[in-house]
Amino acid sequence: MSVFGGIETGGTKWRCAVGTGPGDVRAAETIPTTTPAETIDRTVEFFERAGKVDAVGIGSFGPLDRDLTSATWGQITTTPKPGWAHTVVGPEIQRRLSVPVTFDTDVNAAALGEHCWGAAQGLDTFCYITVGTGIGGGGMAGGKLLHGLVHPEFGHVRIPHDRKRDPFPGVCPYHGDCWEGLASGVAIEGRWGRPATELADDEAVWELEAHYLALGLIGVICILSPERIILGGGVMTAPGLLPGIHREVKELLGGYVESPAIGEGMADYIVLPALGSHSGVLGAIALASVDGGLS
Repeated sequence: MSVFGGIETGGTKWRCAVGTGPGDVRAAETIPTTTPAETIDRTVEFFERAGKVDAVGIGSFGPLDRDLTSATWGQITTTPKPGWAHTVVGPEIQRRLSVPVTFDTDVNAAALGEHCWGAAQGLDTFCYITVGTGIGGGGMAGGKLLHGLVHPEFGHVRIPHDRKRDPFPGVCPYHGDCWEGLASGVAIEGRWGRPATELADDEAVWELEAHYLALGLIGVICILSPERIILGGGVMTAPGLLPGIHREVKELLGGYVESPAIGEGMADYIVLPALGSHSGVLGAIALASVDGGLS
């Protein structure tokens, strides 16, 4: 049986695993994201200890270049993360482990993981959106992972910003008050002066967060018409946030989308990932196993 490696690269940590799926993870390790050289070195060392794999899938934070015909395939490109812009990831892992590498966004990898084993099983059009340090989105349309000119950048759509209600200017270095700039974990900390984990009991924090997340989600619903939306990431662990999003989405849509999902079925329409925090690294294993066959 073929055995695959999965890497989920993140702004604060990289998750690495070897196996064939959630029921067969033979080795796993979480590596802090430090410098590119140190982080990649530790990742390679993990796979060297874990034993031979037949291929590696990488789900990476971005922006990134996943075009196999491009001279910069496998690179993280214009990321605002200090020291990581134009880092060569895919080719370096491929060279040092001498195995085929499939390279995609972390959110597309997570979407694939949920499609194979989680909350998107049996669906061919859905979205996976992560709300953490930043906001990112991926998913499938017609059974194929979402790709295009580059790749989806859900977090950088512009949403209404009522500056009387919320004078906070946003944290995105490119756009200020885009969706990520207003509703990411970094935005929450910047607005309120404390990280989200210390604000669990502050109702005003989560009312505003639910509103901003819902504003972005109604755009996703109206444009892509997904059969389900899966919301992952650390911010989504806040108690009561998901029901607040359900209420806001229903109210903002105003009855326009006529479907049982936007009503009594809302709790099954906008959901948390069934694979929890492992969607990305398991999806990276799935990327390796299909070798981009859904792209």
